[in-house]
Amino acid sequence: MKKKSQVKQMSIAQLNERLIELRKDLMKVNFQRSTGTVPENPGNIKQIRRNIARIHTFIKQKSNQQEVKTEKK
Repeated sequence: MKKKSQVKQMSIAQLNERLIELRKDLMKVNFQRSTGTVPENPGNIKQIRRNIARIHTFIKQKSNQQEVKTEKK
């Protein structure tokens, strides 16, 4: 995952693209775990889930900022 400052600068579209990538990665790792094979990096599951939550937070913040800007006009 990129640094927090880099993620803040991403647009909502870029964040959504990154979210899709992370969800695919999580699905792949969960599938490996469910079939009984050991994932390459088991600690990566927790990190992916945190990154997904972090991106959701930034998307919500950016959408709220846009709503406030449109209401002020």
